[in-house]
Amino acid sequence: MTILETVKARASLLTFVTLGLGVLGYEWRQMKSASLVATASAKPKPSVPSAVLAEGRLVTYPDAEVTVSAEVSGKLSKLVVHERDTLRAGDPIAELDVAEQRATLREARARVRESEADVAYLGREKQRSQLLFGQHVVAQAELDKRVHEAEGASLRRAALLATVARLATEVDKANVTAPLSGTVTARFVTAGAYVAAGTPLVTLTDLTRLRVEAEIGEFDAGRVALGANVLVRAEGYDGTFRGRVEEIPDRVVSRQMKPLDPARPVDTRVLLVKVRLEEHVPFRLGQRVEVEIRR
Repeated sequence: MTILETVKARASLLTFVTLGLGVLGYEWRQMKSASLVATASAKPKPSVPSAVLAEGRLVTYPDAEVTVSAEVSGKLSKLVVHERDTLRAGDPIAELDVAEQRATLREARARVRESEADVAYLGREKQRSQLLFGQHVVAQAELDKRVHEAEGASLRRAALLATVARLATEVDKANVTAPLSGTVTARFVTAGAYVAAGTPLVTLTDLTRLRVEAEIGEFDAGRVALGANVLVRAEGYDGTFRGRVEEIPDRVVSRQMKPLDPARPVDTRVLLVKVRLEEHVPFRLGQRVEVEIRR
């Protein structure tokens, strides 16, 4: 073989080897890409939590709690209830000393009786003047005077009757009664104290009408649905209790409860979701609870 042929053979061999290496490199890259795709697709996707977890408090329905206040000023002569007493609507709670108002009421009633005598007398005088005027015995001026006096007496009597009604209402307000059936959950005064009108006396709560007010983070608001099932639990109590979302407000507000978890932010805004309890719970009014709202 000549030198030229040898060179050509070596060049052909080199070209063949180069092409083979290129093909092998391309196939290796394809296999690596397929392996990466398979590995990526095999990775588990992050799971979306199936429930919303939040904290809340045990509260009453808006019409199930009332703070009873004094409607008139005076000395609190009686306070016949204590905390944890159970009352029915209309049961007595307290009595204020309104001796002065009672005396004023008696005086007003006496004036009413006096005015009734004036009304009767001046009414007869008016009728007599009308009769004499018809007989041309008295002048028109005399008749007008009697009519004016009779009408004035009737107006004074009406004013006195209004005063009697006002004083009687104040005296009736001295007897404070329960506006609803419930339990005395707070007592603010003691017998013998002087109270002004509007002073709170006791708080009365219907403890059979409780629900949970849960603070749902604003970013979880879209995951809470009306009627969703809820599990309620509290530290120190065994088991969970069933509930259901019954009210979702249209506005988020500032967080009212400090989270127990220090890692959770305290400056977030929350949705105050109301949860109806579907069974009796042993928790106390105002107690912190944990809720799990199922999707």
